[in-house]
Amino acid sequence: MATNLGRRASEVSIGQYLIHRLQEYGIRDVFGIPGDYVLGFYSLLEQSPINVVGCTREDCAGFAADAYARINGMGAVCVTYCVGGLSVCNSLAGAFAEKSPVVLISGAPGLNERVNNPLLHHKVREFHTQLQVFEKLCIATAELNDPLMAFSEIDRVLDAADRYKRPVYIELPRDMVSVIPPIAHSYRRETQTVEPQALAEAIREASGRLQAAQRPIIIAGIEIHRFNLQDQVLKLAEQAKIPLAATLLGKSVVPEKHPLYIGLYEGAMGRTEVTEYVEDSDCVLLLGAFMTDINLGIYTAKLNVPNCIYVTSEQLQISHHFYHHVPLDEFLNGLIAAKPQPAVREIPEALRPRASRPFEPRPEQPLQISRMVKAIDQRLDDDTIVIADIGDALFAATELCIHQRTDFLSPAYYTSMGFSVPAAVGACFAKPEKRVLVMCGDGAFQMTGNELSTLIRNQFSPILIILDNHGYGTERFLHAGQWKYNEILPWNYHCLPELYGAGKGYLVQTEGEFLAALDSAWNDRSQCHVIHAKLVEGDASQTLLRLAERLGARVAGQP
Repeated sequence: MATNLGRRASEVSIGQYLIHRLQEYGIRDVFGIPGDYVLGFYSLLEQSPINVVGCTREDCAGFAADAYARINGMGAVCVTYCVGGLSVCNSLAGAFAEKSPVVLISGAPGLNERVNNPLLHHKVREFHTQLQVFEKLCIATAELNDPLMAFSEIDRVLDAADRYKRPVYIELPRDMVSVIPPIAHSYRRETQTVEPQALAEAIREASGRLQAAQRPIIIAGIEIHRFNLQDQVLKLAEQAKIPLAATLLGKSVVPEKHPLYIGLYEGAMGRTEVTEYVEDSDCVLLLGAFMTDINLGIYTAKLNVPNCIYVTSEQLQISHHFYHHVPLDEFLNGLIAAKPQPAVREIPEALRPRASRPFEPRPEQPLQISRMVKAIDQRLDDDTIVIADIGDALFAATELCIHQRTDFLSPAYYTSMGFSVPAAVGACFAKPEKRVLVMCGDGAFQMTGNELSTLIRNQFSPILIILDNHGYGTERFLHAGQWKYNEILPWNYHCLPELYGAGKGYLVQTEGEFLAALDSAWNDRSQCHVIHAKLVEGDASQTLLRLAERLGARVAGQP
C-alpha cells in the first residue's frame, strides 16, 4: 500500500493525516467516548467522512471496535487520557489475544502543559504511564510528540496493525492535533521477509506428506479469516478433496454448509464423531489455528505431532521440522500450485453438513438452551451474524450451522464476559444490511448490556436473547456447590426497551412462548428486540457439561 496526499505537507496537520490514513485502511466508523484531552481530535473526526459512534463505556467502545475489526478488517476506538484509555485495557487485551487489529487513539495532556511535571487531572504516576501499559497490550505504540516524525510513526503503527492483525496504540497530545509538520511525506509499505528456499522446501515436504496421506484432514483456525485466506483454504480443500474442520475460535471461518465441512474440533469437549474422525487422520493440516486450551478441549486433543503440518502467520512446523520466514499466504498459494492428490477420504453421513431438520416444538415444555439453539438454527440464513457471549451462550451456540463465512463472533480464547452486546454495535455498523442475533447470559449482560442504548439510539434492530439462570451458570458447573458468589440480582430484562424508550421486549419461559417471540422478532426489522428467556433450573448444554468434566478438577486446585 502506498499513499501520497497529493498536496503540500504544509496543508495537512497531524490529526488530519491520522484520519486520512484510517480511511485508507477502510475504517468508516470510530467508537469511543470524548474527554477534554481528545476533544480537538474529536472535532476533526466530526468534520471528516468518518462516523463517530458514542458508546456508554470505554471498554464497550473497545469491544465494539474489536467486532468491527473482525468483520471489516480494522477498527478504531478513540478515548481520553488514562480514565478513558486505561478503561479499554481489557478490550485491547482480548483483541491482542485473538488477533483483531484495533487502533486505540488516546488524547493526552499537551506537551507544553507538562513543564515542571504538574499534577494534571487523570494523570497516573508519570505522563508516560498509560503508554507503558499499552506497550504490553499492543503490537506497536507511538506517542506523536515530534512533528518531524509524526506521519512516519502513524504509518509504522497502522502498518503493524494490518500486518500482524494485532491492536496498536497511538497517543496524541492535544497541542499536537493541529500541528502541521514542515516536511513533505509519502509512505510505502515495507515488504515482508521471505526465505525462498525455506518456502520451497516447506511446500515440497507438506505436499509430499499430503500426497501420501490416506486419511487427511484440514483444521482451519481464526487466522484464515484475519488474513483473508478463506478462498485459498477452500480452493485447496476442494482441489485435493480434503475434509475440513474448524476450531472453536475459528467457527464459521468457512461456510458450515460446505460439503467438505465436518464440524468443530474441540478434543473431548466436542462431538465424539468429529473428534474420532480428526484424531484418526494420518495427515493433519492445521492452518492459522491457535493451540489454546479451549480450542483443544482443555488439552484433551490427541493430535500426533509427526502427522501434523502446523502453519500460522508466526510459525511453520511439519512434524518436528521448523521453517522460518515462510508467510502463511505464500505457503498456501504454493501448496495449491503443487496440487497434492491424497486418497479421497469418505465423510460419514453423521458428519456431513446437516440438512434442515424440522424442529418439533413442545409448546408447554420449559426452556432448555440446547432446544432453543435447535429452534434458532432453523431460522439462520445467509444474512445473519451470530454473536455469542462467554458461557453457555457460546457452548450451546457451537451447535448452530452458520451459513456464510465469519458470521459467528465470540471471544472464544480470551473468554471475556460482556463482549456480545457491545460487539453487536460494532457488527451493526460494519454490516448494517445484516441481521445481528446476540446470545448472552444474564451475568454477562449485567456487565455491558447498557450498550443496548447505543443500538437503539442508532436505530439498529438486532435480536438479543438473554439467557436467565440468575447468575454465572458456567461457574456453577466448573466448581460444584451452592456458592452465593455465582448469584446475581434478577432483572426484568424484557422491560428494558420501555426504559430506553424504543424496541420490544418479551418474557418467555416455555418453548411455545420462545418460538412466538422469535417469530415476531425475526419478522420485524424496524426495531430492537429483547427476548428474556428464563431457563429451567440447572440447565446446561452438553458442551458445557463436557467442559466442566475436564476443567472442574483444575478449578478446584487438584493436580
